[in-house]
Amino acid sequence: MPLDPSDLYRLEPELPNAPGMVLVIALDGFIDAGWARRLARTHLLATLEPTLVATFDVDQLYDYRARRPAMVFVEDHWESYEDPELVLHCLTDGAGTPFLLLSGAEPDVQWERFVTAVHELVVRLGVRLTVGLNAIPMGVPHTRAVGVLLHGSRKELLGDQLPWIDTVQVPASAAHLIEYRLGKLGVDTMGLAVQVPHYVANVDYPAAALALVQEVARVGDLSLPVDELVTAATEARAAIDAQVEDSPELGQLVSAVEQSYDEFLAGRAQARIDGMSLPTGDELGAQFEAFLAERTDKDDKA
Repeated sequence: MPLDPSDLYRLEPELPNAPGMVLVIALDGFIDAGWARRLARTHLLATLEPTLVATFDVDQLYDYRARRPAMVFVEDHWESYEDPELVLHCLTDGAGTPFLLLSGAEPDVQWERFVTAVHELVVRLGVRLTVGLNAIPMGVPHTRAVGVLLHGSRKELLGDQLPWIDTVQVPASAAHLIEYRLGKLGVDTMGLAVQVPHYVANVDYPAAALALVQEVARVGDLSLPVDELVTAATEARAAIDAQVEDSPELGQLVSAVEQSYDEFLAGRAQARIDGMSLPTGDELGAQFEAFLAERTDKDDKA
C-alpha cells in the first residue's frame, strides 16, 4: 500500500486563509555559494515575524549519519543538540501581504513523496507561485552588479530575460524537483540562481543574499525589507576591496575575471544580435577551464 504523503508533515491548528500566496523555497543541503540562500532565509525569518504553518517529520527524511547534527559538550555533560528542521512558515511583507517560506534541511530520501506532500500544501493553501532560491559560484567579479538567473515552468514568468545557456546536466536537488514536478502539474514555478564570485564562494556574501531578496520581491510582487542586507553588503564589499588592494595576486585574479566576464557579456549580446546559438554547459566549462589553465601556466612561468 502506498505511503500517504500527508504523513510526512503536521499542520498547525490555525492556517493562513489567503489564496494567491507565493511560496519561497530555501532548503539547505545543496550548493549555496556565499551562503546567499541561508543569509536570505535568515534575514526574512528575523525581520518578518514568522508564524508556523507545518512541520515535516525529519526522522523520515533525514540521513543523520550522512549529515551528523552538531552537539556541544561542556565540561562533563552534553549542553545542546542542533535538531534538524524542515518547516513551513507564513510571513507578512511590509504591505500586509502574506507569503510562505519553506526552509530547513533538504530531504535525503523519499523525494517523490516529499514533493507530493509539498504539492498537497500548495493546493490546500492556495499558492499561486513557488520561487526556489539558489546560489552558484561562477567566474564573475565582485565589482560588477550581482546577476540573478531566472528559470521557470513558463517563459511568461521570466519576462524579457535572455537565456544564458543552451543545455547543461547538473545534479538534482529536492527544490529543483519541486519546481519541475509542480510545473508539470500546472503550478507556476520559478527558480532564482544568484551568481556569486567563485573566490568568495566559501564565505558570507550578503550582496548575493540582497539580490535574492530583491528578486523575490520583484517576481512575487512583495514588499520585503533589505536595509540590513544593504549595510552588510556594503561592509563586505569594503572588506573584499581592502583584501584585493593588499594582495597583488588577488588583484590580478579579480582583473582577469573582470576582463573575462565583460568579454563574455559583450559576446553574448552580439551573439543574440547575430542570431547565433547559445553556448552549451560543456562549452562554458571548457572555456573557463582553459582560462584557469592559462592563468596557472602564466603563474608557473612567472
